[in-house]
Amino acid sequence: MRSTVWRCLAITLLGISSAMTAAAQARYKIVTASDKGTYYAIGKDLAKFVAPDADIDLEVLATSGSAANVKLMRYEPGVKLAVVQADVYQAFIDRADTGNSEAAAIIRPLRVILPLYNTEIHYIVRADSPLNYLHEIKDAKINGGLVGSGAALITHTLYRMMFGGPMPEAQAGYLSNEEALVKLIGDKSVDVVVVAAGQPAPLVANMKPEAQKFIKLLKFDPAHPSSISPLTVYAPATVRASSYPNLLSEDFTTISVGAFLVTYDYNTRGTRDYFSKLGRSICQNFERLQSEGHPKWREVSLNLPELGKGWSYYAPSTRELRSCTAKPAKPKCSAEERILGLCR
Repeated sequence: MRSTVWRCLAITLLGISSAMTAAAQARYKIVTASDKGTYYAIGKDLAKFVAPDADIDLEVLATSGSAANVKLMRYEPGVKLAVVQADVYQAFIDRADTGNSEAAAIIRPLRVILPLYNTEIHYIVRADSPLNYLHEIKDAKINGGLVGSGAALITHTLYRMMFGGPMPEAQAGYLSNEEALVKLIGDKSVDVVVVAAGQPAPLVANMKPEAQKFIKLLKFDPAHPSSISPLTVYAPATVRASSYPNLLSEDFTTISVGAFLVTYDYNTRGTRDYFSKLGRSICQNFERLQSEGHPKWREVSLNLPELGKGWSYYAPSTRELRSCTAKPAKPKCSAEERILGLCR
């Protein structure tokens, strides 16, 4: 009888404990890009290694990309974090500055938590294509990705910068990467597929060695006259053969764009407290992100650089991150040290 009572009491207490834990956790969402892309992997790393210590249950959502993420961050309930490309963020700011009220309403309340890394832009063509460099694609049929994606914006922005005018509509495609690659090799109605993803991009990295017979990657020549304008916004980057051993035998140069982890300028005390804990957890778990997360984490720094005009950091997380870089992060207290009273 007594054992039955204790068992019932234990079950009741466990239920109360679980309910209290669930109530203490905030349920947030982060918007990324394709679930086969690097942004999605970054979101999964944050959900696995960072969110739990911040008492956040973080759901990772696949999306069409950065442009869509900015709007989702602003208007979709539950979305508290987004990964956004620098040129997309800047494009909204530029349009807000020219008097576009919708762009202003979307972008001005957004805040940066952490600059992430440079996203390499992969220009994929058929293996037998006469094209070898980005400056040779002027007359090609180019698929930039889904409407709302950062890749689509990059594709059209770079084209305008390199060739002095917009891409003709007859040459522009807006298919998903997977659909576009099928057409690239199949009916050849696409000549170039643009994939914006930090290396190793899963879509490219997971290709079999036989893919060399069908596709190749275009190079970017920083010394070419058409590169002058793009290099005011974008940066050269090295694609390493080690990232794509099934496709490449040597490194080559492409073009890249920065990525940022962003949020909204939340003012409620509870939300600000959770974001303070998020900043603290990023600091405490940064080594784990770099050792166990996507390889791109090794390119991330917790030193917060000065942002451009119209960009702002989010104060609660920024305080924690700057405190983190000001002094070495303390190691977590083990159970034994806590029992012995050695934790401070």
